[in-house]
Amino acid sequence: MGLAPAFDGELALAHTPAYVQGIAEGTLDATFYREIGFPWSPAMAERARRSVGASLAAARSALAQGLAGNLAGGTHHAYAHKGGGFCVFNDIAVTARLMQAEVGRQRKTPFRVAVIDLDVHQGNGTARIFATDPSVFTLSLHGEKNFPFRKEPSDLDVGLPDGCNDDAYLQVLHQALAELEGRFEPDMVIYLAGADAHEGDRLGRLKLSMDGMAARDRVVFDWAWQRRLPVVLPQAVKRMIPAFLERAIELMKTTTLVAIVSYADLLFQALAVRIELPLELLRRDRARSGRHDRIADPAAKHVLDPEHGEADDQQPHQQEQHDLGQYRTRAGAKALKDRKST
Repeated sequence: MGLAPAFDGELALAHTPAYVQGIAEGTLDATFYREIGFPWSPAMAERARRSVGASLAAARSALAQGLAGNLAGGTHHAYAHKGGGFCVFNDIAVTARLMQAEVGRQRKTPFRVAVIDLDVHQGNGTARIFATDPSVFTLSLHGEKNFPFRKEPSDLDVGLPDGCNDDAYLQVLHQALAELEGRFEPDMVIYLAGADAHEGDRLGRLKLSMDGMAARDRVVFDWAWQRRLPVVLPQAVKRMIPAFLERAIELMKTTTLVAIVSYADLLFQALAVRIELPLELLRRDRARSGRHDRIADPAAKHVLDPEHGEADDQQPHQQEQHDLGQYRTRAGAKALKDRKST
């Protein structure tokens, strides 16, 4: 069974009803489709809805286990009333608004979302949709001279010169994240890890190497992990340039691997929950081996002492986290093996 497409009511959280209906029925003026970049068809409308639906599913999953992605998202050029730049609906905006609505029913404080957009093109549609919304912070690092040539003001825009290399980019990224943190306290991050910042994309005009791209992703994921923020990762290859397509796919794989490594503890924890392996089992396992030292619980964000309750030290020991991860990895592998044998 495929993922459910986004419904009209969900799309209307970020788009005008007239635009949603026009895409559904193909009744918009031809200028709308020219700005999007391809003609209307029933398949085009269905694909656009499913792209947003996949990001919504990823966001719900990220809230539950820390990290999830959608390989057909990142449509940041779509405005509330129109599309653009190969983007029909803005999955980032719809996702942020729906998660705010869903989580808002369960908590009394606003649910705040940070959009970290590192695509080489500024997310003009996202910036415009959230221009007057203090509950969403939009950060964009993009090529200053690249599309869109008329940019919308984000909460924080950093325009990069042509030929920007690894060192310069990473320095600016660290500064931008520090400013974001000083101005905003997010509850969730939506991260657009654009592959087009790589030097192999001749239209991107930046000069990041493969190592530089991986370092970029590590900076963002580590920043979010240190603050225990769930991350939604919508990414896609929107411009099918044959010479760069294979490299773009490799870059998306690298981003995914960096994300998994950064969020390994939470993903291991989610696996443990699914196969019913509470932390107490690890305590018993260590007790049988004669070990009575502290056990780190990543979900609690502090160190637990089996005999004395909460410890004063709020930072889990790296070795203890490693032990917990190894235990869950072995248990998960055993569970998968048992499932295959039945």
